[in-house]
Amino acid sequence: MQSNNPVFRRSEEFQSTNAYGNATYAGNGTPHQGYGQTGYTDPSTWSTGTPGQGGTGGYAPAPADTRPMTIDSVVQKTGIALGVVIVAALATWVLTPTIETDQTLGEVSGIGTLYALMTIGSLGAFALSMVNSFKRIVSPALVLAFCVFEGMALGGLSKFFDALYGGGLVSGAVIGTFAAFAGTLAAYKVFNIKVGTKFRMFVMAAVFGMVGLSVMELVLSLFNAELGLFGLGSLGLLTAIIGLALGVFMLVLDFDFVEQGIANGIPERESWTAAFALTVSLVWIYTNLLRLLAIFSDN
Repeated sequence: MQSNNPVFRRSEEFQSTNAYGNATYAGNGTPHQGYGQTGYTDPSTWSTGTPGQGGTGGYAPAPADTRPMTIDSVVQKTGIALGVVIVAALATWVLTPTIETDQTLGEVSGIGTLYALMTIGSLGAFALSMVNSFKRIVSPALVLAFCVFEGMALGGLSKFFDALYGGGLVSGAVIGTFAAFAGTLAAYKVFNIKVGTKFRMFVMAAVFGMVGLSVMELVLSLFNAELGLFGLGSLGLLTAIIGLALGVFMLVLDFDFVEQGIANGIPERESWTAAFALTVSLVWIYTNLLRLLAIFSDN
């Protein structure tokens, strides 16, 4: 079954099927050389030859990595990705100037550097997320680069919200994010949730819709005409709740594809694809949960 999730759809291993709907792998249906076929010679004619020359006794090329993806490899790669995000976020928090807030006037000072890093991180993470989502062959380097930019953006955003609202807002969002992950995984396994095509289409359409709205809001903000869709007002509350629900649905899609990938024995390198998808979903949940907590604390 072809996925509507671009993170997984661009992977050849998830789409490779034969006429019977079964997964196929490189070399299926290709005849092996034998006696009487071109390229196979009598053993008595074999010689040492020159290394690297095929068919003349040369050394065979190094075998490709055919290890299948496992739950351990997915957990390992996801742990690395999240670790990079956390380290980049902490570095951004620690190395940027202290934010001073005037509670009386409601003014915030010392956010110039922080705002610049947030902007660079957000734009870099968005660009790399698009590249990683549609790239046919997963690149661990690009996944980790995305994590660095995402960490910069999250570190700046978290420090800003902490300075503005305090009260353990960031720690609450972190705990809530991992609680959402654990709760969604438990529900997925306990209730044996099955992901259908309509559900995939709905979730991905909604996600792209939210991304489109955020881009529109960004453009409008350049002309001081933003609608407040992602602010801390009533519209912001609505989009934060919808975004949080979508983040949970994205996790369900991620769990489903990991489960299918392991069952189909796809290559171990696709663990980076799963790690990237899970990281995106967790970041999505964290940012929306952070906004929700800020809205509630402001009220």
